Amino acid sequence: MIERLLVANRGEIARRVFRTCRELGIGTVAVFSDADASAPHVAEADRAVRLGAPLSYLDPALVVDAARRAGADAVHPGYGFLSENAAFAQAVLDAGLTWIGPSPEAVAAMGSKIEAKALMAEAGVPVLPTFPIGPGGLAEELTRQLPEVETPLLIKASAGGGGRGMRVVRDPADLPAAVEAAHREALAAFGDGTLFAEPLLEGARHIEVQILADAHGTVWALGERECSIQRRHQKVIEEAPSPAVTPELRRELCEAAIRAARAIGYVGAGTVEFLLAAGGGFHFLEMNTRLQVEHPVTEAVYGVDLVRLQIEVAEGVQLAALPPSPVGHAIEARLYAEDADGRPQTGVLHRFEVPGVDGEFALGARLRLDSGVVSGGEVGVHYDPMLAKVVAYAQTRGQAARRLAGALARARVHGLTTNRDLLVTVLRHPEFLSGALDTGFLDRHPSTAPLAGPQAVRLSALAAAVAAAEGRRAAAPV
Repeated sequence: MIERLLVANRGEIARRVFRTCRELGIGTVAVFSDADASAPHVAEADRAVRLGAPLSYLDPALVVDAARRAGADAVHPGYGFLSENAAFAQAVLDAGLTWIGPSPEAVAAMGSKIEAKALMAEAGVPVLPTFPIGPGGLAEELTRQLPEVETPLLIKASAGGGGRGMRVVRDPADLPAAVEAAHREALAAFGDGTLFAEPLLEGARHIEVQILADAHGTVWALGERECSIQRRHQKVIEEAPSPAVTPELRRELCEAAIRAARAIGYVGAGTVEFLLAAGGGFHFLEMNTRLQVEHPVTEAVYGVDLVRLQIEVAEGVQLAALPPSPVGHAIEARLYAEDADGRPQTGVLHRFEVPGVDGEFALGARLRLDSGVVSGGEVGVHYDPMLAKVVAYAQTRGQAARRLAGALARARVHGLTTNRDLLVTVLRHPEFLSGALDTGFLDRHPSTAPLAGPQAVRLSALAAAVAAAEGRRAAAPV
């Protein structure tokens, strides 16, 4: 049994894991960089260990040493940072600690998208044609393989994700410049410039299946999530279930995800991602060997605590033969500190409140908030600008969208520019409400009307000034 767990991460995901640990009676250990010394996740842990410089979260030796010093007997990687680093997983195991995740071999098998696609094809999972581009990233390599290049193509980094090292090529003449740019970006982001090209499916949806497997041979597929609302290849709004997936298609997707998991002897929580073509066929994209940012929508619909299940599987617990059945609909919106052009914003978050939430990280809530920030905190330059995720659950998709849009519209987020207006606009858009989604949604609808026009802003400023003056008058000693 796990007694004390270290989360090798920060912010919202560290707080999320700590919440489940408190429920289970497991002690918690936070790690923090110098930039995070006053972060909420540090204050909430039973113990905290300083790592050092802002990028020290990426140093496996420092994190394993922190676990030893704090007396932890298990490590949860969260997502991002070292969560899909096979060498880190092995280092944790070599230190005699419990790793809350799949085996290092499974992590490594999915670490290269090129190799992962080959494995999936062998396992009978549908994949798109893939054209590797060597570590040099030279466009000539691709053009030699494709004497008559058919466009559109998508150039992607083999070693990473998140939209980095990715370029769309619609004109063959643009191929050399696109490959060189993608290579430079992939090399800088992942230390590996290996690329590949695949056909670009116009009008496709991004669908993923949540899996959970134990060490006894049981593999659950907890339905699908729709992740098609993306900005620069980054997910913005996710939901479960997908409005496009029929019961028959869901069965096929889940069977393919289970085959993928069994092909690499997977144990733990993970996600198998697919592209769903406009015509209905689906193709394997990648497998994320960790918990996903959007896991709360699956928790809401299936009534499970995925972090708890991760921990129990790591302790050797056997899953039930069949997973629970889904009920209702959940939608999640990612609230980022960024301007209208997507540039990250930094500074003091003077006030952060979302009215109507049933509690932070509250399982089974109609309105759930998973945040990494609090009022008065500072958002710096070193990390992802996501402030929080707001999740609405209801019996129908329309009710969930209305609840989430209303909560975001009433949220009090002062001090930083955010993407709140964009989120509300999407959630209230007729095309979104109809379920007619694809990954090009925000390309077709890039503009966002502010929720408050110039007159409302002026009146609000005047009201705030009057209220402040009245407050000072009331507090005056004479």
